Amino acid sequence: MKDTLQLIEPAPGYEPAYRRFFADYQASGEKMIPFTLRFDSTDFPKYLEQLRGFSLGIDVPEHFGPHSTFWLLTGDGEISGAINIRHRLTEAMRKIGGHIGYGVTPKYRGHGHATVMLRLGLEKARALGIDNALITCYKNNIGSAKVALNNGAALDSEALIEGEWVQRYWIRIL
Repeated sequence: MKDTLQLIEPAPGYEPAYRRFFADYQASGEKMIPFTLRFDSTDFPKYLEQLRGFSLGIDVPEHFGPHSTFWLLTGDGEISGAINIRHRLTEAMRKIGGHIGYGVTPKYRGHGHATVMLRLGLEKARALGIDNALITCYKNNIGSAKVALNNGAALDSEALIEGEWVQRYWIRIL
């Protein structure tokens, strides 16, 4: 099953799968990661236009640079995860956020989807000229740390930020 996973660019034809993905994630009550999942997607074409604009550096929040979002598509046409790749680091992203943020809906966790998604995301990052990718996660997010480690990450540091411990991992993209 993991070998049928692929990263896709958000597109209109995936709206039904995205709605199912979004509903599953939202039902969990968890903070949706990456952050682009928290944007209003009620008007789906407008949401896709916003994501495309971000990848071109259009209407990007000041503390961000250009960034691209991709969805992880399963062999049966479902979206199981999303990944966001920041094209360059800002000072804010050096503290928390890093180059890459990713999340898998609860329905698909524990099946290796996040590990595959990050591996595929690192290929996208390399194509953007990133040769060392910073991944950050809260220390209590053991699953995210394992995903980074499974992709060759090395723990660089830990810092207490706004009352929570944040770990910073670097991955050399070969």
